[in-house]
Amino acid sequence: MTQPFTLPEFYVPHPARLNPHLEQARTHSKAWAREMVMIEGSGIWDEADFDNHDYALLCAYTHPDATSADLDLVTDWYVWVFFFDDHFLEVYKKTRDVPGAKTYLERLRAFMPVSLDEGMPEPTNAVEAGLADLWRRTVPARSPGWRRRFAESTRALLEESLWELSNISEARVPNPVEYVEMRRKVGGAPWSADLVEHAVHAEVPDEIAASRPMRVLKDAFSDGVHLRNDIFSYQRETETEGELNNGVLVMERFLGCAPQRAADTVNDLLTSRLQQFENTALTEVPPLLAEHGVDPAGCADVLRYVKGLQDWQSGGHEWHMRSSRYMNKGGSVHLGPKGFGAAAALMPGVWARARGSSYKPFLPVGPVRLPDFHMPYEVGTSPHLDRAREATVRWAREMRIVDAPPGVPGAGLWDERKLRGFDFALCSAGLDPDATPQELDLSAQWLAWGTYADDYFPLAYSTTRDLAGARACHERMRQLMPVDGPPAVTPSTPLERGLADLWTRTTAEMPVENRRQFRTAVESMTESWLWELANHVQHRIPDPVDYVEMRRRTFGSDLTMSLARLGHGRLVPPEVWRTRPVRALENAAMDYGCLTNDIFSYQKEVEFEGELHNAVLVVQHFLGCDPPTAVAAVNDLMTARVQQFERTVATELPVLYDDFGLDAPARAALDAYVGELRDWMAGVLRWHRRTSRYDEGELRRGGPGPGGGWAGPLDALPVHLLTSPSHPPVPGSHPLALPGRPAVPAGRSGTAAVPGTAAVPVTAAAPGTAAVPGRAAASGTAATAVAVRAAAPVPAVPAPAPPAATTPPAAIMAPAVVAVPAAAIPPAAVTVPEAVPAPAGSAPRGPTGLGTSAARRFARPAAARTT
Repeated sequence: MTQPFTLPEFYVPHPARLNPHLEQARTHSKAWAREMVMIEGSGIWDEADFDNHDYALLCAYTHPDATSADLDLVTDWYVWVFFFDDHFLEVYKKTRDVPGAKTYLERLRAFMPVSLDEGMPEPTNAVEAGLADLWRRTVPARSPGWRRRFAESTRALLEESLWELSNISEARVPNPVEYVEMRRKVGGAPWSADLVEHAVHAEVPDEIAASRPMRVLKDAFSDGVHLRNDIFSYQRETETEGELNNGVLVMERFLGCAPQRAADTVNDLLTSRLQQFENTALTEVPPLLAEHGVDPAGCADVLRYVKGLQDWQSGGHEWHMRSSRYMNKGGSVHLGPKGFGAAAALMPGVWARARGSSYKPFLPVGPVRLPDFHMPYEVGTSPHLDRAREATVRWAREMRIVDAPPGVPGAGLWDERKLRGFDFALCSAGLDPDATPQELDLSAQWLAWGTYADDYFPLAYSTTRDLAGARACHERMRQLMPVDGPPAVTPSTPLERGLADLWTRTTAEMPVENRRQFRTAVESMTESWLWELANHVQHRIPDPVDYVEMRRRTFGSDLTMSLARLGHGRLVPPEVWRTRPVRALENAAMDYGCLTNDIFSYQKEVEFEGELHNAVLVVQHFLGCDPPTAVAAVNDLMTARVQQFERTVATELPVLYDDFGLDAPARAALDAYVGELRDWMAGVLRWHRRTSRYDEGELRRGGPGPGGGWAGPLDALPVHLLTSPSHPPVPGSHPLALPGRPAVPAGRSGTAAVPGTAAVPVTAAAPGTAAVPGRAAASGTAATAVAVRAAAPVPAVPAPAPPAATTPPAAIMAPAVVAVPAAAIPPAAVTVPEAVPAPAGSAPRGPTGLGTSAARRFARPAAARTT
């Protein structure tokens, strides 16, 4: 059979190792499968199928250090999960039996009790018998926390198969964001990550299991496993099984390209996710362990777990290259470094890493040519708009957010003209057109505070690379939001006064549990600014998946949705808010708002502020395309997300209502919530069209202005905005006079660079003249509204490499990437093509090299690419 594409060159930085107990596992697993009636008499496999799949080889490669007994148990789990997958395909997917599938999956829950004392029903088929046996053999050795995590992963693996079945029934190919999110649930890799803990006898401590670093490790690991599998299984799934849930097919439809280009793009995303895993392990996990005071034994457990995930990736790849189950002819791989610097020169991921860290900020991209946005909803307007506008200005004066006297932190950042140009009340009036006057005031003021905070934060901490000061600021903001009792600290800055005031007014009548939920949502946003700051310190354009998922937080979306949910009181059971359809609605709406902002703010952030966190730039970097092509891709994704929103409302919510037996008031409350999400998306788009925040003329104004950030001479930046308690100014110097970086006199142009790095153009304007590029912040937030991206300068200086002392043990290290002289790096590999503004009425100009096929897709309607 002819392969539909040539396998790409994979990034596999760690060599696979084989467990010495392989033959014992083969013998044991076959005997166990026969005992469970999974071979003869199953109607799914025969002995030849079982032998050819060789699941013992998979487990021997993915768990090279497991004992013989542990390898037998792990192999039995994988035999069971693959049997379940093939059984579900034959019995339910091919017959489109959705009711039967729901009954079948619901019964499997009974075989996964957290405590074995709860008992199990009598198994009636091979899947139930296998699960019952494996559960009894596994959970006694594990803690209750691990049992709960493993049960949740297993339930997701089983029950979200209904999502795949519904897509097949509707002949529907999901959009890329939806696919990655759902593939984690149905693909089984989070379940595999939990089994790694068991196999290496190292549980992740409960106090950090839900943290961002540990979540990202598991998610990046899972995405790597699934995307790799999608490449190898494309031919079998699309040509034999009629499967539509495959990452290569998703990219093929979304990009409108041939299978080869789609496979190469999926492999690029696989590489990016593996490098995200490495970056998280090396830069986020060590501080997490220190912050939570994890003891040495717990730290060792975490490191063994990370190493176990690395082993799984390499072993999984080796198995895919050997198994008869997959298309695996013509693949190649570079396995690990063979000498100092050798891996950096050979591995396919090195250029992606270099390109991500060598991007030159402040490119003159020019105004964005706005696409035709798909917005099927009408936007309303509150009759209290004018009142809210004036109330917001008065409140900002009282908090000293605008017109603060010299010496006050944040003075000079905003003035009244700038605030009126932003017009946050207009945004709130569209997001909640039925709000009372007081509710609208509060909403607009949350928007103002969130955007001001996101402007101030990078100015105060990103310019000086002050991670410690930024974290201290975040911690003080947490203390200004007490769940019960008075604040633990006294507000001392406009940033803190604004938050303290809004928190008190918003939560005065809230029950304690609702306050706790709301504070978690606010913290989600403020903590995400630390993630942005860390990327700037590394001079690193984010991984596309990590960007989309963190953008919801930097945008304040969790805060918005939290208040909306709390507004419906106890009418809707808490477990309904946690269901996949409701979360899918929220994520789709959040993404529409976030991506809207990224398109409108592209010039402001990229050209004027040196921002790295913008979806257009992320897509531009990932696909290797020009800005118009990236804008079109982001707009297509927005369209796909709102179409997914509508499909979920039409097809999944009615089923959800029936499954939970919701009464009329609960159904009405959820219907109202859907209406609020529609208002949210429509209001966000209308506000971006009308605010002055992104106008090029305002961006080029001197002094504080609606463009965001500081729009004046570099040396005229207020010193207090560029310093922090841990980085005080040196007497007689300016904070931007970094070592090795010559000052740029006012009115002159030049470059700013650290010795040994590429120089980045910087222009220092004379007072009252053109703005100096600075950093754009992201978010802004709202109590009942969305937030907006902001601005704040950063010096365009790549961060130095971390000291060797911070490097974890070699057993879990990513391969060292040796610095390569700029002259030795091909320009196309390390730069994004400079933008050339398209003439009015002209078509987007596609790339001429890598990513050419991605440009061709925009001639096709989005609907034709997603159905």
